[in-house]
Amino acid sequence: MTPAGVATDPRAPQRGGRFPPGFVWGAATAAYQIEGAVREDGRGESIWDRFSHTPGKTAGGATGDVACDHYHRWPTDLALLRQLGLSAYRFSVAWPRVLPAGRGRPNAAGLDFYERLVDALLAAGLTPWITLYHWDLPQALEDAGGWPARATAEAFAAYVDVVSRRLGDRVCHWITLNEPWCSAFLGYYRAEHAPGRACLADALQAAHTLLLAHGLAVQVLRANCPRALVGIALNLSPAYPASARPADQAAAQRWDGHTNRWFLDPLYGRGYPADLLALYGPSAPRVRAADFDCIAVRTDFLGINYYTPAFVRDAPEGAPLRVEHVRLPQGEYTASGWLVYPQGLYDLLQQVHRAVGRTSPAAPVGALYLTESGAAYADPPPRAGRVSDPQRIRYHAVHLASARRAIAHGVPLRGYFVWSLLDNFEWARGYTLRFGLVYVDYATQQRVIKDSGWWYRRVSVRNALIPPTAHAGTARSL
Repeated sequence: MTPAGVATDPRAPQRGGRFPPGFVWGAATAAYQIEGAVREDGRGESIWDRFSHTPGKTAGGATGDVACDHYHRWPTDLALLRQLGLSAYRFSVAWPRVLPAGRGRPNAAGLDFYERLVDALLAAGLTPWITLYHWDLPQALEDAGGWPARATAEAFAAYVDVVSRRLGDRVCHWITLNEPWCSAFLGYYRAEHAPGRACLADALQAAHTLLLAHGLAVQVLRANCPRALVGIALNLSPAYPASARPADQAAAQRWDGHTNRWFLDPLYGRGYPADLLALYGPSAPRVRAADFDCIAVRTDFLGINYYTPAFVRDAPEGAPLRVEHVRLPQGEYTASGWLVYPQGLYDLLQQVHRAVGRTSPAAPVGALYLTESGAAYADPPPRAGRVSDPQRIRYHAVHLASARRAIAHGVPLRGYFVWSLLDNFEWARGYTLRFGLVYVDYATQQRVIKDSGWWYRRVSVRNALIPPTAHAGTARSL
């Protein structure tokens, strides 16, 4: 079921291939997924605190109350980053830890925590990449209307001002938003994520407010951190028709518009796609005259989070967007049910490179970074200080091979961040999925670097693709 004109998956990575000098090797986390300490040192309630404590919303009723206890154990996690030999660490700042009510007077203890973390990262030779919003909207702002309310964008800009004034003299890499598609559509349309609302019009208005918040935040960061590099991280996924039928090809076009073009087009000066506006009809967002100029503000890079493609067919019987997702009978799937398809990464990088290359000079894309890529598998508990996870090693090896091939064909890809540094709270899936390079025993909070972590260290230190069988390392727990 490979789409016409698309090469088959590269099933084995090329050996010995080096990446460009200065290629960034990192790992990523998010505040609510690892920090815990949700009621300590003045932190306010977030929509994920409220959502996860609502019965039936998360697997097993799991919450982020403790998670990986990173708020207390961050020195241990910093030591892990150093052991892994990485050059960069992408983490998020918890908005309710800095501004407990979403706006107003900053919480000194929250800012102090992130300042300690940034200073320690720099002292250890690690570059901090800060994500300013990774889904933990203060509950007080949700109570006032949430992301569908335009005022939330203004509150976000004020929050960004507080954080960047405190850390902007040391942090030179900023990501405004992580995956606004998830915030808008999973949170306000499909009700699978916080805040758990189900209204298409609200979701589309939330998406617009999020993009507006991004534009306002970039302006604040330019003023407070003039030498910084600023971007946004989008979850993008190539859409393939399940057959050559015109109806299935149209379904793939709709899904591409819904997941990719709805965000890429306005960010790069083209406004919302006309075909999607026609599809959404009266649910389409309300837009003011100057909004698109604000949204298409110049950025320095685009972050791409890639996990899996979408194979779709037409579903005219009332399915959302009239699209039905197809499971490939011969496909390899991860524990999260996502197809392992490295060709999709190559195709996506080429697609984005071509799409943003057509943008106006006022909004060039600059560099691309893979700000998340990873896979969940049923990892065994540690044995003799080791966790064997060969499937995850292979996942990263074949995707890095596709990334390297895209670079060779002219895509300006400049870095790769594994999701995730640690096994953690995986949103509505709770603690049922493990993505980490590091195994976390949630009962004891013991950390053990997996074989994939040791393999990734060899890749990052050599700046070259290492065969997936080469994962030997010194495995010890922290």
